[in-house]
Amino acid sequence: MTDKNWPLYEVFLRARNGLAHKHVGSLHAMDDEMALQNARDVYTRRGEALSIWVVPSKSIIASEPSEKETLLEPSTPERKPYRHPTFYDIPDEVGHM
Repeated sequence: MTDKNWPLYEVFLRARNGLAHKHVGSLHAMDDEMALQNARDVYTRRGEALSIWVVPSKSIIASEPSEKETLLEPSTPERKPYRHPTFYDIPDEVGHM
């Protein structure tokens, strides 16, 4: 297998505890271990990462911008009534909720 046929990996770094991993780029590698080593060599030269994630690009499932209306639209009581507690009776002694 030549490097042109190697799978594509996405690289995510976490700079400090408490922060989320952020996508920093992509690379090709022969296998998972090589992807991790290459990500370390390419994306952490200054020691700015606490941890590295490498994920095969083919494993990532993403939505299309054209799907925003149907996929990401906020829920309404008609679509998901269980998320809107409009049918509960709250006793007076509970006070403000």
